[in-house]
Amino acid sequence: MALVLNEEHTMLRDSARDFLKSRAPVSHLRSLRDGANPKGFSRELWSEMVEMGWPAILVPEQYGGLEYGYTGIGIVLEESGRTLTPSPLLCTAMMGAAAIVKAGSDEQRDSILPRIAGGRHLLALACDESPRHAPHKIDTEAVAHGASYRISGNKTGVADGHIADTFIVSARTGGGISLFLVPAGAAGVTVKPYRVLDTHFAANVSFDRVEVQEQDLLGPLNGGIKILDYILDVARAGVSAELLGIAQEAFERTIGYLKERKQFGVPIGSFQALQHRAAQLYTELEMCKSLVIKTLQTLDEKADGDAELVSLTKSKLGETAHLATTEAIQMHGGIGMTDEFDIGFFLKRCRILENLYGDSYYHLDRFARQRAY
Repeated sequence: MALVLNEEHTMLRDSARDFLKSRAPVSHLRSLRDGANPKGFSRELWSEMVEMGWPAILVPEQYGGLEYGYTGIGIVLEESGRTLTPSPLLCTAMMGAAAIVKAGSDEQRDSILPRIAGGRHLLALACDESPRHAPHKIDTEAVAHGASYRISGNKTGVADGHIADTFIVSARTGGGISLFLVPAGAAGVTVKPYRVLDTHFAANVSFDRVEVQEQDLLGPLNGGIKILDYILDVARAGVSAELLGIAQEAFERTIGYLKERKQFGVPIGSFQALQHRAAQLYTELEMCKSLVIKTLQTLDEKADGDAELVSLTKSKLGETAHLATTEAIQMHGGIGMTDEFDIGFFLKRCRILENLYGDSYYHLDRFARQRAY
């Protein structure tokens, strides 16, 4: 498949870009921060996104969705990266929907997918138990108790954990790892939200003998690792798309500043040293565009995706977005360090996303292991 957007995808990109620029510019994020919004996102804006059909992009048509694929939701996430828009798109519309479509029972699909498509049900993946991403190191246990299970353990850094209606929880079940759908309001669940560097929110979640039923299993008993890896790869593809949007917007804003800012009577963009740095970054961004669209297309084409490609993409996008936002601050000079100027928000969001679900070093190591190095 060609690494370009078709006509329908281009129309989706243009409509998403226009909507987010008008309804959710960076000033929207600033207002949420300054207003100490406890949820970190706007319910009113989310309702408008629902009307645009974005939470329904991955949901099959039989459940009220659009069934438009990973490339579609990735395009929207890329545009949301350009405006740093806080929303449940990544954790619910992409990762959560993918999890239920992939591994949900008929009952779970009938119950949850229409509500995801309608923006009425939010999900979060609770898999990490330490500050560094290590999803296979699981101490949380689900102990069989008659026809039910009792989950005990702690999960850290749960993205959107503060607003989730349901958690996808990884736990040991004697013979392996299993995934469970746990209501956020269940007895024994404690959610401790906190604001992170980029003014978005996450949460630490503890489970104290939380009782769930067999029908709350997501996928087979003791067969959760493969499903967990797939869910995480979907999330990593979404994060990569958002990082691409951040990097492109930071680059374009910086180029605009280089053309406007004058020193010694000429635009600083005429300085050869700055031109070389901008040219290098441009070539890196072009490579990243191809990686992201290829990763999204592969998720659409292959039932289990491509772990090697996902790790390659997440590693490269983390490095490139890091470079783009760092260069943006440096080329803007002193004004780039001020809170009054928006460019610093891009660096902060980038630093969170480049570490979310594995940083570049994690994915270089995972890529090497996939290749049996």
